[in-house]
Formats: sequence, C-alpha cells, structure tokens
Amino acid sequence: MAAGGSARVLPAVGGSVDQAGRLSRQGTVPETHGGNLEATARRLGCAPHRLLDASASLAPLALPWLARWAAWRAPLQPYPDRTALPLRSLIAALHGLDAAMVLPGNGAAELFTWAARDAAALGPSLLPQPGFADYGRALRCWDGAVQTAPLPLQWASAAPGPLPELPPAPVLWITNPHNPTGQLWSRAALEPLLRRHRLVICDEAFLPLVPDGERQSLIPLVAEHANLVVIRSLTKLYGIAGLRIGYAVAQPERLQRWAAWRDPWPINAVAAAVAQALLRDPQHHRAWCRRVQCWTAAEGAWLQRQLAALPGLTPMPSAANFLLLRGERSLVPLREALERRHRILLRDCRSFEGLDERWLRIGYQSRRRNRRIVSALERQWLSP
Repeated sequence: MAAGGSARVLPAVGGSVDQAGRLSRQGTVPETHGGNLEATARRLGCAPHRLLDASASLAPLALPWLARWAAWRAPLQPYPDRTALPLRSLIAALHGLDAAMVLPGNGAAELFTWAARDAAALGPSLLPQPGFADYGRALRCWDGAVQTAPLPLQWASAAPGPLPELPPAPVLWITNPHNPTGQLWSRAALEPLLRRHRLVICDEAFLPLVPDGERQSLIPLVAEHANLVVIRSLTKLYGIAGLRIGYAVAQPERLQRWAAWRDPWPINAVAAAVAQALLRDPQHHRAWCRRVQCWTAAEGAWLQRQLAALPGLTPMPSAANFLLLRGERSLVPLREALERRHRILLRDCRSFEGLDERWLRIGYQSRRRNRRIVSALERQWLSP
C-alpha cells in the first residue's frame, strides 16, 4: 500500500458489510475455511473419500507410525494433563526456549481467540487484506474494532521480501507466509513493526512447510519483545487437522493470562499423545520438515509450470504449499464444474476481502493428484 493510504474501520460484530452484500448478490456465500468435506460430500451426493480436497493446504505425507501408535495407545479414561507440560517442553526445546514461553492450543484458531482478547483491549486491529478470515472472527468475540488495509495483488517473486507500507494502528495481525497469497515476508522487513505497534500477532502456521522458511521466523525475537506473539500449527506440517494442535510463543506473563481464561482441558489426550510422539526426537522432526519442504518446492514449481501454460489463467508466485490462481474471467463456473464432474475441491476466494470471483486457491497434493487437478482444469477451462 502506498504511503498515506487510508484504511476502513469495520464494525466488530458485522464483519465486512460491503463484502457480505457483494457475495450475497453473486450467490451462496463461500466457506471461510477449506476442508469442509462432510458438508460438501452431502451436497454433491457422494462419500467424502471420493473427493480430492485441494481447498485445504495440508502436507499429504503418511503420518509416521510412532504417531499412529501413540494415537491408538492414548489413555482415554483419566483427564488430560491441564498443564500440557510434556508437550510444552518438547515444543520449547525445538526453538531453544523456556517452556513458560510456549502455550499449546486446540489448533491455532483457539489461540487466535485469546490473542484477540488482548488485542481488543488495546484498540483497533489492523488486518491486511486479503487475509485469513479467522482473525476477524476472533476479534468479534470481544467486540474488537477492525481496521483494514489493502495488499497489492501483483507480485513478481516468491522469495522473502519487504512488506508494503501499512497505516498505523495499535495492533497488527500478519501472516507469514501470507494466506492466501503465499507471499513470504523477510524477518528484516517484519522486525521494525515491533516498534510501530503495541502488539504484533504473527501467524506462522505455514512457515515450517516453506524451504528455508525458519530463517524468517519471528520466534527468536519473542524473548526481547513483550509485544510479540507468534502462533504456529502442527496440523499443516503433519496433515493432522482433525486433531487440532497449535501453539503460541510469547512471554510468560501473557501466556499465563491466556491459560487462566481458557477452558480447563483445551488439549485432548489423543492429540497430546500424537504431538508428543511427533516431537520427541528433534532429529526426526527436522528430517520430516526437510521432506515436507522438498515436496513444497517440487510440487509448487511443477504446478506453476503447468498452470502458466493455460491461456487466461495466471498462477501467482508462492513460497507456501498453496498458490493463488487468477483468471481473466469468473472462475466460479470452473470451480463448480470441478466439484460436480471431477469431485475436485478448490478454495473459493470470495471469502477473502479484496478478492472476487476471478480468484481460486489450490493446495498442493501428491504429484499423482496434482496431475489429476491440472488435467481437470485443462478440460474445463479450455472446453467448458
């Protein structure tokens, strides 16, 4: 955004009135999250396992057998450990932190809710758009005011780069790599924001899947900056979205406050057991990250080449395990045809403020499934 640009203040409980009105005129308001297999299968009249789901962005690799064994052996009768200390300690060790600086959560979404409570108390939150809708959902829980600023919808590279200039606000929510654009911001570009905002909430859910992405993480800055919160997810990296495991990294006083607000048992015993099995051996975890990052790089480059060959479609550069696809005309008929005729789900991007019916997001799959997606896109786009 250019210097001096303006931003809109939206009502906390109403969301984006303009966007809601625009979407309702175009038809059904799209889902704000991908991966809604059960409801989509009911609508299409098929079994969920018949669907190829590229609307969610998860690593497609088979879960390590130790984690599957841990899920089977998880104790179900006693209550879970309310402190989650074993899991906190394992996560802290990965990042070279004290366990008091880590708080596991019922997915990143639960942690956004507590971050939003802190944010709402400080004043308006700046949400760069297009952006992940769950930040607004979390702020509405606490009547938090929202201020938006547009991000450019044209970028040349997936390499770490500078963040566009943003207007001042007490709180900033930022995603790295950005969702849904896939742009990767450099740590050098993000660090000055800690001097401009009273609170910076950085969502790094996809960063472990990005080749060499850890070099851009803000986690090393948390110890020196009380106004920084970094939120991570294990579900994207390990493809276990159904278990709901995420964690926040922040200074202990903030996390102790969140722990006092939340439900007594936010992490169930099965999720805790699986997460501990995945993280118990740091070398195995690092090897898994390298494997996933190689998949991201290989499939991203392949999909970019294949999709760039289709006239009228532009795949945007992405550092993440998903990419935005821009069309010269509406892509709603294309997405609907892929669902009906090919049982392939892509992410409808009209739920992202600032994106319209010309945009779709594709989550990377295995090469075999990516070939299926490209083949179906070619057939429906070139011969609708």
